[in-house]
Amino acid sequence: MPYGGSRFAIYFAPDLASALWRFGSACLSYDAALALGCDPLVPSFCNEKEWWDRTEEPRRYGFHATLKAPFHLGDDVHEEDLFDAFDAFAALQKPFMIEGLRVSCLGSFVALVPIGDATKLNRLAAKTVCAFDHLRAPLSEIDLARRLKSPLTDRQKEHLQTWGYPYVFEDFRFHMTLTGTLAPDECVRAARVLKGLFMASVGPGSVAIDSIALFRQDRRDGRFRIARRAPLMAPRNAAVR
Repeated sequence: MPYGGSRFAIYFAPDLASALWRFGSACLSYDAALALGCDPLVPSFCNEKEWWDRTEEPRRYGFHATLKAPFHLGDDVHEEDLFDAFDAFAALQKPFMIEGLRVSCLGSFVALVPIGDATKLNRLAAKTVCAFDHLRAPLSEIDLARRLKSPLTDRQKEHLQTWGYPYVFEDFRFHMTLTGTLAPDECVRAARVLKGLFMASVGPGSVAIDSIALFRQDRRDGRFRIARRAPLMAPRNAAVR
């Protein structure tokens, strides 16, 4: 299967006019809606160059929470097939609210994670993984080898082989990445500073999960950008597949 060419991913990205989108994009110094750099939000403990280096990896992907991890299209799948499936899937999903987000260290990086019950988030992610898998090309040997370099459980290795990504279903955790890998003490310090900046610019409060975004990466060394957004349109009292 091809290693080059476009990759796609299905993510949650907040309303593009929201303070949350501006905060996350500023942390990464990149606006994936515009596919342009933006004024950076630099914590006080480092300078702009140092922060640029610390956010290099997540900058490639833009501010988001993964629902369906990046994938190439299958040999007989056209982009229009993906766009049609994306719109149809979104139309069948119910919008919902989560209690809020908080800044946290997640392993060796800082991310926004949900406050309160994540059941609906987990359900949406699981449905997204399954709904689009028939459009996905199998992982290339290079991608598979790269993933297997990480310490994975047997279940995660099975997920990787079956779904092209190890962190699905029981191993999924909704998060919106704000930094790359940091040393333990720096991760704690970055989380503390970013929490203050988050509260000052976004503040507490519920977050609407009312749309999904299709991100596209044209070159493997390029950045992802938003190619399409779709509202979740099923009525709240509807039976949803």
